[in-house]
Amino acid sequence: MKNIFTLAVLTFIISSIIISDVLAIPAFARKYNMTCKTCHSPFPKLKPYGDEFAGNGFVLKDQDAPRYFVETGDPELSLIRDLPLALRLEGYVTYNQSNLEKSDFNSPILFKLLSGGAITNDISYYLYYILENGERGKIEDAWIMFNNTLGSELDITVGQFQMWDPLFKRELRLTKDDYFIYKVKPGASNIDLTYDRGVMLAYGFESGTDLIVEVVNGNGIGEGVSGIFDGDKHKNIMGRVSQDAGEHIRIGAMGYWGKEEQKSPEGDFNETNELWMLGGDATINFDPMELNVQYVERKDGNPYFFRNGGIFYLYPPKDIKTRGAFAELVYRPNGDDSKWYAVGLFNWIESDFSELNYKTLSGHLGYVLKRNVRLIAEYTHNFTEEYGKVGIGFITAF
Repeated sequence: MKNIFTLAVLTFIISSIIISDVLAIPAFARKYNMTCKTCHSPFPKLKPYGDEFAGNGFVLKDQDAPRYFVETGDPELSLIRDLPLALRLEGYVTYNQSNLEKSDFNSPILFKLLSGGAITNDISYYLYYILENGERGKIEDAWIMFNNTLGSELDITVGQFQMWDPLFKRELRLTKDDYFIYKVKPGASNIDLTYDRGVMLAYGFESGTDLIVEVVNGNGIGEGVSGIFDGDKHKNIMGRVSQDAGEHIRIGAMGYWGKEEQKSPEGDFNETNELWMLGGDATINFDPMELNVQYVERKDGNPYFFRNGGIFYLYPPKDIKTRGAFAELVYRPNGDDSKWYAVGLFNWIESDFSELNYKTLSGHLGYVLKRNVRLIAEYTHNFTEEYGKVGIGFITAF
């Protein structure tokens, strides 16, 4: 009874707080004086028009931004008149998180300060500062993109970014539950498909084919040592090709190959883990339903960085296989004008390291109070550890 009362009280508090914030509009909507649903449905999930807008360096080809740049009289100087800023805030109340049989106020669970836009013709930037889970703040996305390089369809992005951003952007998902196959790190490996530093090359063909090549450090976005971010001499490569298959279907395939070097736990020497990943993906969109599917297969040669015949293992665990997928079904009964929506998200991971095994099913129901304010309720059942968790909360951006 106490837990039910807690959920009810937070629902009332959230509704009261959010109503005072309904006139807020995010940075790009302010820039072009347009509604959020031009690019999002519902926010932060991007529509195809929003993807095109982001891929074009946050510039609308069919609309100018009035008085966006300062008139300095110097044609070689490009200054944004008002620095575009936006805030995102999320809060929840949860019960049985991590199977602890406790209710908890997770508010705020996430705060972001975002900025992005065109620096000049065909050069844009995007970055955000994040406070999450009560931890210290940090910068995650921070990059510059050169759009339509040398008059071609080639886009070049340099900085730190999520490696899988060209397809399913984790930070733009509608559910509280995550796309977990992107976060898997077997053993002591530092490599996953979330954030890394490097360069991304993207090229789009008129046939509807898109090519992506990324070259990255392969160790995430942790702190540097002596001014160097990469912890070893290796650079890792990921590639993806995708193709429109008619108006409603898009399919893709990816590959990743890399090496990472770390100090062995057995002594004062380094060992190397060589790994590869292969995967496929698809998006099927028939209004009012959208289905997104992702599969990834991974093999790590030496994820614990042991030496054969070493101190801990005569034959250390090597050639570790991990595979996983997610399937996400989004339902919006009235398309862009839907006041409510529903999402189902299935996550599955199976690995030679049994501690990585994971299988969950989430049901998410959301109500769009205003274009930039959502109320949500979500239940996730963990089939691996046999428990369920529930949360209700809000997400707003302004």
